[in-house]
Amino acid sequence: MLEGVYECRERCVRAVQSKDARFDGWFFTAVLTTKIYCRPSCPVVPPKVENMRFYPSAAAAQQAGFRACKRCRPDASPGSPEWNDRADLVARAMRLIADGVVDRDGVPGLATRLGYSVRQVQRQLLAELGAGPLALARAQRAQTARLLIETSELQMADVAFAAGFSSVRTFNETVQEVFALAPTELRRRARRGAASVAPGTISLRLPFRAPLTPDNLFGHLIATGVPGVEEWRDGHYRRTLRLPHGHGVVALKPMPDHIACQLSLTDQRDLAIAISRCRRMLDLDADPVAVDDLLGADPVLAPLIAKAPGRRVPHTVDGEEFAVRAVLGQQVSTAAARTHAHRLVLQHGEPIEDPSGGLTHLFPTMQALAGLDAETLAFPKTRRTTLTTLIGTLANGDIDLGAGADWDRAREQLAALPGIGPWTVESIAMRALGDPDAFVASDLGIRYAARDLGLPEAPKPLTDHARAWRPWRAYAVQYLWATGDHAINKIPVE
Repeated sequence: MLEGVYECRERCVRAVQSKDARFDGWFFTAVLTTKIYCRPSCPVVPPKVENMRFYPSAAAAQQAGFRACKRCRPDASPGSPEWNDRADLVARAMRLIADGVVDRDGVPGLATRLGYSVRQVQRQLLAELGAGPLALARAQRAQTARLLIETSELQMADVAFAAGFSSVRTFNETVQEVFALAPTELRRRARRGAASVAPGTISLRLPFRAPLTPDNLFGHLIATGVPGVEEWRDGHYRRTLRLPHGHGVVALKPMPDHIACQLSLTDQRDLAIAISRCRRMLDLDADPVAVDDLLGADPVLAPLIAKAPGRRVPHTVDGEEFAVRAVLGQQVSTAAARTHAHRLVLQHGEPIEDPSGGLTHLFPTMQALAGLDAETLAFPKTRRTTLTTLIGTLANGDIDLGAGADWDRAREQLAALPGIGPWTVESIAMRALGDPDAFVASDLGIRYAARDLGLPEAPKPLTDHARAWRPWRAYAVQYLWATGDHAINKIPVE
């Protein structure tokens, strides 16, 4: 872990002087003489040490009067791995801010979601990030504005409101202040040599920290994809997105140094949220070097990591959707789970149009599923009860599986429901909540892999052995799963 890296000046200086891309997103370097801030890997000649200042967030650098570097574009860095690896107040707040909660509900809404007072939330964010929730949300709005300016044909007034600004004047002032360019100049520069995309489609690059092995990441999403909601088409994983102001369709393709992303949205205000959810689904803010260094200390895992480093945990864009799908997948094959989910989608999902492919529906909301007839479900009565109880609990808002969820509390609440055992709880913790230490010790694929590798096969002794893998046991699961000959480990050949 690199906790508090920006507090260690010597370590920050070394990262900047070596242009170490691994530290991008962990901290930002501000230069006193130029009044710009950069990512550590900025390609320009490093400034003199006495002119460097280090900030834990882009928002803090902006508040201190620095503008974003035009060369390295620090506003487009991968996010800090801490916000997906931690479950404390600050990490939960950052995940919610990325999901647009401050723009939609204000700081009081953020505090309510977290279960703390506004003052407590502001104090802790200021102490750790050097900026409060409003400044952090403003920095995100600025990045969203830049993306819309550079990748869409929207009029600037429409860009301003789509990015979440209250007025065109505030939009113009913020863009000029953060990027040292007027919005029209940003668009003019971006048009040079830009590739054309379909009308209404926003095309962008999602950065990640190298290395990244995409086989199991995309393979898992493709193999378990629900027809009508997800598909593999023309080398892209595509799926529908239910968003706060409408819906969208995203197409994602792994490239050597980024993930190519094409977004089609019914409301451009959802751009930042859609990007955040896609990044979270693909685990793009992970620190693979830290993960692999720790797991590689186990001589059993070391060869697996050396063969294919940088495996990510396939997450989800909707925690409640995944929870339902996890119950549908209990004790059945991947194909059967997809069939059950597809039936729910056809009966209760919201139809959409997809001119570019075969996507037909949004996955149904819990409120829509609350009215389903359990007798129509083609599986045992006990599992029907499990499913309907889970749906009712989620529909009532009694369990939070969203970006700001308390992982431990959610585990306890899930385990208290009938028919939800350790496998289901840990699967939801790993894929929906994003807990990097979730561990499905009773999973059949894990047990087979453990047996073949000479590890303990029974859940308890295997869990005991896996203590050495903490806090990255969810990543160890990916390496163990990858030893099997299963579709989840392969990207389909075109």
